[in-house]
Amino acid sequence: MTTETLPLELTPAAAARVAAIAERQAKPAILRLSIEGGGCSGFQYKFGLADSVEADDIRADTDGVSLVVDPISLDLVRGARVDYVESLGGAAFRVDNPNAAAGCGCGSSFAV
Repeated sequence: MTTETLPLELTPAAAARVAAIAERQAKPAILRLSIEGGGCSGFQYKFGLADSVEADDIRADTDGVSLVVDPISLDLVRGARVDYVESLGGAAFRVDNPNAAAGCGCGSSFAV
């Protein structure tokens, strides 16, 4: 695990939302981001609370909350910024991924 040169960023807004969800579910404040095949653009982001940080995870910490990504998914999201956005259309975690060549309107899938 490394926290020196962070290839990911978790914004304070996203960290606050993860902390609130984790507290309600009595889980650790660890957000796992992984990539799966599928979605309307080829790959899709998958978020979930994790019970622990795995030995090979890449980890970014913000305000006591950890964002973790496995090494395989990291290749597709290196340099990404995970934010939590509330708008008239709803509220969601949003990934600003510099590796994505294309995305879909909902922001939950991308192509490289």
